[in-house]
Amino acid sequence: MGAIKQFQSPDYLLSELLQKVSDGRIQLPDFQREWVWNNDHISSLLASVSLSYPVGAIMMLETDDHLQFLPIALEGAHPPEGTKPDQLVLDGQQRLTSLFLSIQSGQSVKTRDAKGKAIQRWYYIDIRKALDPNGDREEAIFGVPEDRILRSFRNEPPLDLSTREKEFEQHIFPIAEVFDDFEWRSAYQEHHGFDADVLKRFNEFEREIVERFKQYQLPAIVLTKETSKEAVCQVFEKVNTGGVTLTVFELLTATFAIDGFRLRDDWKERSATLQAHKVLSRLAATDFIQTITLLAARQRRLDAIAGGTPEESAPGIGSKRKDMLRLTLTEYTTWADAAQAAYVEAVRFLHVQRIFDGRDVPYGTQLIPLSAIAAALGSRFQDAGVRTKVEKWYWCGVFGELYGGTVDSRFAKDLPEVIAWVDGGSEPTTIRDAFFSEDRLFTMRTRLSAAYKGIYALFMRNGGLDLRTGESISAVQSYFDEYVDIHHIFPQKWCADNGIEWRLCDSIVNKTPLTARTNRIIGGNAPSYYLPKLEESVDITTAEMDEHLASHLIDPGPLRTDNFEEFFESRKAALIGMIEGAIGKPVIRSAVVSVPEVELAEPEPETESEADFQESE
Repeated sequence: MGAIKQFQSPDYLLSELLQKVSDGRIQLPDFQREWVWNNDHISSLLASVSLSYPVGAIMMLETDDHLQFLPIALEGAHPPEGTKPDQLVLDGQQRLTSLFLSIQSGQSVKTRDAKGKAIQRWYYIDIRKALDPNGDREEAIFGVPEDRILRSFRNEPPLDLSTREKEFEQHIFPIAEVFDDFEWRSAYQEHHGFDADVLKRFNEFEREIVERFKQYQLPAIVLTKETSKEAVCQVFEKVNTGGVTLTVFELLTATFAIDGFRLRDDWKERSATLQAHKVLSRLAATDFIQTITLLAARQRRLDAIAGGTPEESAPGIGSKRKDMLRLTLTEYTTWADAAQAAYVEAVRFLHVQRIFDGRDVPYGTQLIPLSAIAAALGSRFQDAGVRTKVEKWYWCGVFGELYGGTVDSRFAKDLPEVIAWVDGGSEPTTIRDAFFSEDRLFTMRTRLSAAYKGIYALFMRNGGLDLRTGESISAVQSYFDEYVDIHHIFPQKWCADNGIEWRLCDSIVNKTPLTARTNRIIGGNAPSYYLPKLEESVDITTAEMDEHLASHLIDPGPLRTDNFEEFFESRKAALIGMIEGAIGKPVIRSAVVSVPEVELAEPEPETESEADFQESE
C-alpha cells in the first residue's frame, strides 16, 4: 500500500493569491510573528518578480469549519469580520505580505529603512531604467515617502510624484497599478499626446515587465486539513527561514482563541501572582502548561482505569511537546487554578529547604513535577511524613543531577511514582537512579551546577550562622534581603601565596555562605588572622566563634592553625555526611582518594584584606 500524501503542490497566480489575501480566504495562524521586512527587502522582491525570477515556494494549510488555529488577516488586509479562511500561511508570510502591501492594499507600506527607522513607502518602477538592457532592475524599482516626494541629502532636486501628471512627466509607473494598468496607461499616453516613441516604449514596458507581474506564479505546498497540529508545528519550524521555534504557549494561545479564551491574558494575570515570589521569578508559561499537562494526563488515566480499562491498556502519563499540544481548553481551565495553588505550595516547600530566590533553585525544571505532585496530593502535601518523602525525592534529583537535558520522561514517572510511594509503594525511579560521588566535590566550583546550589541550600537549611553577627544566614537573606553568596574559607590570595592547588582552593569544600560584609572583612587573610580580628571587632568569644564555624561544618582547630590539608579532609567528610542525610543513601567513596586532574581558569583576585578589615572596623 502506497504512502498517503498529505500535501498538494499547486502553482498560484500572484494576482489570485493577493486577491485571496484581500478578501480573507488566505490568512495567518495566530502563532505567526509580525511582518518585519524592510524597504530594501521589498524593493528586491519586486525586482525579482519583475524579472520572473523565483522567490521560493510558500506553504499553506487547508482549513475547514473546525479551525485548528485562530486565523488573523495579513498585515494591511481588512476582510469582513468573521471571515473564515480557506488556507493559512505557514511559510512565506514575509514575501506574501510584502507583495500584498506594495501591490494590492491601496495603502502606503509601513516598513523600516536599513537602520531600522520606521518609514512609509509607495513603490514605483522607472520605465526607462527598467527597459535599459544594461541597467540594474533593483535601481529601477524604489520606494518614496507617503507624500510621494523623495528628497535627497546630496543637494539634488527632490523626486516629486505627488500627482498623476508628475508620474507621467517623469515616466515612473506606480506598482500598485500593475494588475489593472489600463486607466493609468491611457492617461499616460494622452498626457504625452500619443507620442509614437512613448507608445512604443510603454508597449515594451507592458510586455516585458507588467505582463511578468500578471503572469507570475508562486509555487505552493498545501498541507491538507487532515494534517495534525503536531505535524503542522514541526513543519512550520523546519521551513521557517528565520529559524523561529514556536513555543507550546504560542500554539495553544492560537488554538484556545478559537473558543474565545485568551490564554495570554490568563497567564499574564497568573504569572504576576506567581512571579511575585522571588523563588518563582524564572517560571515560564510553558512550565506552567507542562504541569497542567501532567495533571490532566494523570486524570485521564485514572478515569480510564475507573471505567474498567486494564492498567496496562490505560492511557499513559506524558508531558512532552506532543502531549502539551493535545491539551484541551477544558483540561486547562479545569486544572489551572489547582496548578497555580500547587506552585504556591512549591514556594513554601522551597522556603523550608532555605531556597528563597530563583537564581538559587538548583533545577527550575524540577519545579514542574514538584508542583504536579503538590496538586495531586492536595492538603496531604503538608503532612510531615509526606513532606519527608518528597524532600528525599527532591534532593535525590538535585544531587543525582537528574534534571538537566531532556527530562520529560522523568516527569511522567515522577508524578505517579511519588504519589504511589506516599501511599506505601516502592521508591520512585528518581531516588533509585540518584547517586553522588565524593569526587564530584572537587569539580563543583560555580552556581552553574545544580549540586553546588544544593549544597548552598543545605548549608542554609542546617542553620548556618553568619560568622560576624551570629545571625541565621537564611533569616538575614529571606527577611532582610541582605546579599549572601558562597565565598572561600581559606581565601584565594592566601591559597595562592601558600602553594595550595587551585582545584582544592576553589572547590565547594573550601566555600561557605557568607554575607557580603563578612566576606569583605575576611578579604585575602589567613584564618589565623581574620578569626581573632572578627571576634575582636564584634566582641564575641572564641567559643562563640567556634559555634558559628561549626554551623558551617567547619572544624575550628585546623582553621585556627591554618592547616589547610586537615581542614579540607574534615570538611569533605562533613559535606558528605550532610548530602547523605538529604538523599537518604550513601555517597560513593573513591577507591583511591585523589583529586581529579581538570582544566582550570585563573582565579579572579580577591579584595586585599588588611585595608578592607581596617575599614570595616
